[in-house]
Amino acid sequence: MHLAADPCLIREWRRADKAALVRLADNRSIWRNLTHLFPFPYTEADAEGWFDFLARQAPLTHWAIEYQGALAGGIGLILGEGVYSKSARIGYWLGEPFWGRGIATAAVRAVTPHAMKAYGLCRVEAAVLAWNPASVRVLQKAGYEQEGLLRRSVYKDGQVIDCLLYAQVAEAG
Repeated sequence: MHLAADPCLIREWRRADKAALVRLADNRSIWRNLTHLFPFPYTEADAEGWFDFLARQAPLTHWAIEYQGALAGGIGLILGEGVYSKSARIGYWLGEPFWGRGIATAAVRAVTPHAMKAYGLCRVEAAVLAWNPASVRVLQKAGYEQEGLLRRSVYKDGQVIDCLLYAQVAEAG
């Protein structure tokens, strides 16, 4: 998939991204705002495991974010199952050199409607750690609305913190 998301491009991951992935992802500031599935330190072995995971994935729901020809980060979905089959959770990250350029907002704006159509979704949601106002702004600018506050629901970096739930819902009909 190649999805134009001015100023960035959403595309499939390539094994050639490995060195840039390790360089960008091995950052405590990124790890601190993501789930337990994103390791720190981020090693070459972690990158190999990521590419092995992608090779087994069907349907493909995780993509690279490219900016001016360089890997900038990643964006992906976890599709719901069973009674949640019309919902998905979105997650994204950018390497620190790419922060503050509108890239994450553009990526979320592009991937959300694509995912709704491609996977027959009615809802895409995102959980944001309360100490991450930059991610809150990304979601708000991308048309997501806050639906809830999950008090003391996350244990990260030695602290119990709140989590904010944001969602974009397709109109019925």
